[in-house]
Amino acid sequence: MPSASSPSPAPASTAARAPVPVCGVVLAAGEGQRLRPLTETLPKALCPVGNLPLLDHALRRFAGLGLSGPDTVAVNAAYLAAQVVAHVGRRAHLSVEPDGPIGTSGGIGRLRPWIDGRAVLAGNADAYLHDPVRDPGKDVAALLDGWSGETVRMLTMPCRPGESGGFSGHRFAGLSLIPWRYAKDLADVDSSLVRTVWRPAEAAGELELIGYQGFYLDTGTPADYLAANLHAARGVTLADVSARVTGAATESVLGAGSVVEGSVVRSVLWPGAHVAPGEHLVGAVRTAAGLTVHA
Repeated sequence: MPSASSPSPAPASTAARAPVPVCGVVLAAGEGQRLRPLTETLPKALCPVGNLPLLDHALRRFAGLGLSGPDTVAVNAAYLAAQVVAHVGRRAHLSVEPDGPIGTSGGIGRLRPWIDGRAVLAGNADAYLHDPVRDPGKDVAALLDGWSGETVRMLTMPCRPGESGGFSGHRFAGLSLIPWRYAKDLADVDSSLVRTVWRPAEAAGELELIGYQGFYLDTGTPADYLAANLHAARGVTLADVSARVTGAATESVLGAGSVVEGSVVRSVLWPGAHVAPGEHLVGAVRTAAGLTVHA
């Protein structure tokens, strides 16, 4: 087993090892408090990055691993749950937490009857990942490659200078793989995977850190949310076909039906947002309701 202090690709699969059944869970119940006021009326999981809701980025990544549909992928919802439920539709199994979010561990615990003996590939809806040389799904396939079905695996990147915490000098990068023998004991109560799975597995020598080779951001703050969008734009303006620009747009993301009559620079316009003539928007996110958050 790779050392917890040395993230590395998983060992090659062996023909003698039977595949471990795996299901996917997108954790989308959070209130997005750090992202407010953007999340006062829209769940964080539905905030668009590169004109695609974060939740859809996660579902696309699972589909790239062969996990799609309500039999193999689940989404949990709590805060503004009706919006998440309507957006997901029949694309995944839905687990609603009616009394509010119960944490990453509680969310999976509530899904135990649906998980039903399988391992869980759990991904945070607010994780933005991009690998320039691998398609979504293939970029995280190392989490599954050669897995014994017994250890806990975590996608990681090195901690940034001055960053504390983490796991042996590495930070969580949005996805973890949890065997059934850990998942079966998770309770339907408010708790986090840090306390119920990751730290216990680390203490038992059963945590494997798998290095991510691409770009990762937790989009939990306005600054990081803007940074993820600008990364998705790749240095140019990414505009929906229905966006209308009569002014100027530079290195920005323009949502469906947005209108730029003034100028926008390194900014994000949500669907239906408007920048008036003579207005200059720099380093900000604007919604259709006119809310502007500078990052």
